[in-house]
Amino acid sequence: MSQAANYIKSAFFEFKRYRMLGNKTFDQLSEKDFYWTHSDSDNSIAIIVKHMVGNMRSRWTNFLTEDGEKSWRDRETEFTDPYTTKTEILHAWENGWQCVFDALNAINEDNFDSVILIRNEKHTLIEAINRQLAHYASHVGQIVLLGKMIKGNDWVSLSIPKGESEKFNKEKFGK
Repeated sequence: MSQAANYIKSAFFEFKRYRMLGNKTFDQLSEKDFYWTHSDSDNSIAIIVKHMVGNMRSRWTNFLTEDGEKSWRDRETEFTDPYTTKTEILHAWENGWQCVFDALNAINEDNFDSVILIRNEKHTLIEAINRQLAHYASHVGQIVLLGKMIKGNDWVSLSIPKGESEKFNKEKFGK
């Protein structure tokens, strides 16, 4: 496998992992939980998702040929008037991720050296993907933390629960 193909495979894996962490958080939440905020100046999960989806659609639509900041994107409205139902949130979430995966699927050896523009700033393809991966990871981390705050003691850990590292390692390594 070429380094380019290996990198894209790795990027797919990481993006899918962050989508899964969001999905597992959403599975634990009621509809009203998506709108909870710690304070009036904070963003709810519904707003974070709306922002992520706006970013995904803008950055990944015609990823290889157009600037990632589209003229039709209105970033400021991503932080107001959230989606109105959990179903709408989940549908938008999946559509946003589909933009990411469709763009990644379009990358090959012939276009791997493309210059990617984001807000008229030149990026290598790897830099552009890493920028988005870091952006989405930070927001999914916010979503998970908010989910954990909302659920409190009812939260089901998305990784190795506190105090269970030794048990996990025994199972993982057979020791």
